[in-house]
Amino acid sequence: MDASFCPPTRILLGPGPCNTSPEVLEALSRPTIGHLDPAFLELMNQIGNRLRRLFGTENSLTIPISATGSGGMQAVLSNLLEPGDAVLVGVHGVFGVRFAECARRLGADVTEVHSDWGTPLDCEEVAKVASGKSFKLIGAVHAETSTGVLLGAEGIAKLRAACDESGALLVLDTVTSLGGLPVELDARGVDATWSGTQKCLACPPGLSPISLSQRAMDVLGRRERPVSSWYFDLSLISQYWGSERAYHHTAPINMLYGLHEALGLVFEEGIDERYARHADAARHLWNGLEARGFEMLVEEPHRLFPLTSVRIPDSIDDAKVRAELLDVHGIEIGGGLGPLAGAIWRIGLMGQNANKGTVDQLLHKLDEVLD
Repeated sequence: MDASFCPPTRILLGPGPCNTSPEVLEALSRPTIGHLDPAFLELMNQIGNRLRRLFGTENSLTIPISATGSGGMQAVLSNLLEPGDAVLVGVHGVFGVRFAECARRLGADVTEVHSDWGTPLDCEEVAKVASGKSFKLIGAVHAETSTGVLLGAEGIAKLRAACDESGALLVLDTVTSLGGLPVELDARGVDATWSGTQKCLACPPGLSPISLSQRAMDVLGRRERPVSSWYFDLSLISQYWGSERAYHHTAPINMLYGLHEALGLVFEEGIDERYARHADAARHLWNGLEARGFEMLVEEPHRLFPLTSVRIPDSIDDAKVRAELLDVHGIEIGGGLGPLAGAIWRIGLMGQNANKGTVDQLLHKLDEVLD
């Protein structure tokens, strides 16, 4: 019989997952109870309240889906879309491409507005394309993990205005932003979103927090046909998370312990303080890299704090450096995706890893590898 698997110790500074907080690891190990146990149902109430606070929303349907962030995307889009629905997606990276492709596979008539990877989404162009037309939803990625570009509040406001003109729902992917950047669904008029637990919440992957506005719930209630996915049918799942507590599927009990603890750590630190810590760590990284002659991919006003994309000079072997950092020093950073493969590193500072000490450790080991 094979020996028990013992994973190596790593510092996870890629695009996710990040290192899990010790308090969350302890929560994961607590005794499993039934998913209809009154004690567990109370825990669910607390998770919903904490997620609403972090998302900045009063949406009643604000819950964690039993899936990764990609599953959250599938859940939200499969509930809001029916075959033939017109969808407009702003694309400036891999996850915008996935957004559009998921909608297309659900039978939607998808229009894409592309911006160069590494640059902000051209929200004025999205609004121009939407003008005079009717769309079921207009969507984009809030924090594009493949490039390190932020969709700022001004851009979101332009998308909201385009939605108002075309009668569309505003849908954002907030996988990398939740817990590291302000999301503020209600203040920004966002109708639906999905996120993940393995990024700035410093919880293992496996759950996808989602939230739907009343406008989105009204769209769900007007569907002409059942949701294509029984597992992701929110009209059924909401009965388990609502007052009915009707059985739908066996919830991942221990993962929900972990999410509850991770959200508690956010509020214990303070939401604004957590955002400031992610920003301070990112700026410390940018300064350290630039002092070593590196160039950032994204102009500073549009950079993500949780995820930095840095250009790789021609003189440096991308794969060799990343392999040595991992194999010799136990530090993981990410490579580029799509057209940016081999051209950039993606360095994540998320959750407990978003601190200057971790940045200094990375820079020191990077110096050793490059020397």
